[in-house]
Amino acid sequence: MSRRLVVLDVVGLTPRLLAHMPRLRAVADAGFAAELGTVLPAVTCTVQSTFLTGTLPAAHGVVGNGWYFRDLGEVLLWRQHHALVEGEKLWQAARRREPGYTVANVCWWYAMGADVNWTVTPRPVYHADGRKDPDCYTDPPELHDALTDRLGAFPLFSYWGPGAGLVSSRWICRAAERILTDQSPDLTLVYLPHLDYDLQRFGASSPRAAVAAAELDAVLGPLLDAARARDTTVVALSEYGITDVSRPVDVNRSLRAEGLLRVYTQAGMEYLDPWTSRAFAVADHQVAHVYVRDAADVPAVAKRCAALPGVAEVLDAGGKAAHGLDHPRAGELVLIAEPDSWFTYYYWLDDARAPDFARLVEIHRKPGYDPAELLFDPAAPGAAKRRAAVALARRKLGMRYLMSVVGLDAGARAVRGSHGRLPADPADGPVLLCSEASAARDRVAATEVKALLLELAGLAVPDTGRRPAGEAS
Repeated sequence: MSRRLVVLDVVGLTPRLLAHMPRLRAVADAGFAAELGTVLPAVTCTVQSTFLTGTLPAAHGVVGNGWYFRDLGEVLLWRQHHALVEGEKLWQAARRREPGYTVANVCWWYAMGADVNWTVTPRPVYHADGRKDPDCYTDPPELHDALTDRLGAFPLFSYWGPGAGLVSSRWICRAAERILTDQSPDLTLVYLPHLDYDLQRFGASSPRAAVAAAELDAVLGPLLDAARARDTTVVALSEYGITDVSRPVDVNRSLRAEGLLRVYTQAGMEYLDPWTSRAFAVADHQVAHVYVRDAADVPAVAKRCAALPGVAEVLDAGGKAAHGLDHPRAGELVLIAEPDSWFTYYYWLDDARAPDFARLVEIHRKPGYDPAELLFDPAAPGAAKRRAAVALARRKLGMRYLMSVVGLDAGARAVRGSHGRLPADPADGPVLLCSEASAARDRVAATEVKALLLELAGLAVPDTGRRPAGEAS
């Protein structure tokens, strides 16, 4: 019979922040704390996929939070279908030893379609007239009403955007606690995003970072108590650490200036044209995949990118292989930012020509990640908040609305924290805490998390002695 596990993905948790989190420290005090070696890129979808498969992106295929889908000719971020993650998952390995092994996934990524027993993941209601209302997807379907009747609708606008904050992590904790109590899964995966918000808005060294850590620690208390009451082993880990930044890098604008990136125009707005561009970048925090249509252009594009201020490294085929990132979904080149820098997705040269979605919280239409969505437009925050209030009022009345609150260049310049690089200092890198002292170790690689969790569950798979190539040290 396996031992029950709760695995908390506390996004952005580092040894420095742990100093402000006594409830989480108590987990380590009862067991152990270990340095957690992450992977490149150190972003949510990639690292979670490595945790669950024990492999690097070259094998599981999740090369970022999104990528250029070559077969569709589209840049797509934040997809949700589990089939995008290649390889055997943690629970599939567990079921080889214990066929009835049960799993609850509470907001870990790529949840939809996963072969688990209970699923909860953010999923807005997309109305036919273009309105978007907060909600979540669950499986089984009846879990939806069981949770929302108790907890209210999933707080989508607290999960992402300028209003992102503690409310969403509290809802997720309470949902996980409810499932733990009612269903008693063998494995419960819980994703807690709160630290991601103010650390990107204000920086990891800001006083607000310590406040956010203390807030989340308090919210975690009842869930930790529920796990302890059921003799459940607790593992808390993080995907990356967020560090201070001050310099946005407009790689796509540089490629456009060289005539490598092309746009098309509709209604006076410019849109990235991936079909005719010779090269363009999919920006993802401090990493950018550069897709180059003609192999003959790769050396020139690499040289251009390497000369761009804020770019620390340009990985070619050999560099990608060294980091376990050589998957067909990856760009021909992968850029890594300097420690104080991060990549914007911006490709327009005049803000008046920017697409209308650029000023919206619109994670599925932007061809790259946009942390400015966490901020009301710094150039006119009062006006942005008033527009948000009007939009919310229209939504409550069942009317169509646009949440036009995001700054462009001013918003990018206001971002103060980012991630994606491999950490330079373990104090600013991810950490793993475990309540079970018998499994203690000083360091765990991201590729070893799957095996550790199987060991903690009493379902360890025999070690073949092979280690994945390119593992981050």
